[in-house]
Amino acid sequence: MVKEEGDDELPRDAKIVKSLLKSMGIREYEPRVIHQFLELWYRYVVDILTDAQVYSEHAGKPAIDCDDVKLAIQTKVNCSFSQPPPREVLLELARNRNKIPLPKSIGGPGIPLPPEQDTLISPNYQLAIPRKQSSPTVEETEDEEGVNTNANVPEERKLDQQQPPQRVSFPLAAKRPR
Repeated sequence: MVKEEGDDELPRDAKIVKSLLKSMGIREYEPRVIHQFLELWYRYVVDILTDAQVYSEHAGKPAIDCDDVKLAIQTKVNCSFSQPPPREVLLELARNRNKIPLPKSIGGPGIPLPPEQDTLISPNYQLAIPRKQSSPTVEETEDEEGVNTNANVPEERKLDQQQPPQRVSFPLAAKRPR
């Protein structure tokens, strides 16, 4: 290991981090990088040893042993990193997915679009427009006995009253004139 100026006053752990950076081919870095790696390193070790102590206490051991540390490291790795599924599982999933054929594309010029029922360009709201009501020729009045006397109302008006209002649909994104 080649000594550089200022290496003598560095702690042993900082020298190790420096040698690791050199072994990875990193020659230029900010001096703060060493401190950041040391902080990460210390935090990781404290977390592992804390977990190992919990496992040791749970097992009723008087002190932490190698198995507790291994279990703490394995637990940390399992919680921090996830392994991808095996290649065989991925190939089986791909085979199952590829059994389903792709939908037929709509021919024609331009970009092919999916079927109309799968698009969002259909009308999306309706307005209820009441039908025109003609002026009443005979008012609906009730006589003293409570009998309805609209027998004189024309048939067309009776039909208008029974039909629901006309509905008109508009697409949300209307084309603007250029």
